[in-house]
Parts: sequence; structure tokens; C-alpha cells
Amino acid sequence: MSRKELRRAVFQLYRELQYMGRDYPAGAGYFHEKCKAAFLRNRHVEDEEEIRKLLERGRFVQKEIEALYALRKYRAMKQRYYDTDEAENLAKRIDEVVKNL
Repeated sequence: MSRKELRRAVFQLYRELQYMGRDYPAGAGYFHEKCKAAFLRNRHVEDEEEIRKLLERGRFVQKEIEALYALRKYRAMKQRYYDTDEAENLAKRIDEVVKNL
């Protein structure tokens, strides 16, 4: 990647993270401050290999945030549609069916 491409990739990652931060559980303001601080902390880095490593780490964080959101949605759906007793009974019935196979 050329220097311009790396710069564009960094800005793209920053924009995507800022967009994702709208739904962060601790609040959008908290997320935006932490994200900005992380990018500012590394703005002095000029080595292309180091920038690539930081980009990979940023993409990993992005995937982790996506997983956090998916888990939150799953838990909300589970609470909404399954009663805890009903879920336990369903798990017991599944175990019985599996044992009988």
C-alpha cells in the first residue's frame, strides 16, 4: 500500500468506528472520546509496517464491537420471546430427545 492508501484506510476505519459507536452500551460520547484518544495516541507513527499492524488491530476491534452488538440483540430477543422457565423446559426436552436417538 502506498502512503496515500494507508492514510485513506486509517480515515475509513476511523469513520466506520465512529459510526458504530452510536449504539455502544456505555454511550456514544464515551465511545467517541475513547476512539479519538486511541487514534491521536498513534498519530505519530510513520512506519508503514507499524501502521498496517495498527490497522489490523483496529479491524479486530471493529469485529469485536460487531460481535458485542450481535450478542446484545440476541439477549434482547431471548428475553423478549422466551420465559426463563420455558427455556429451561425446552432445554430439558431437547436433552431427552437427544438421549433417545
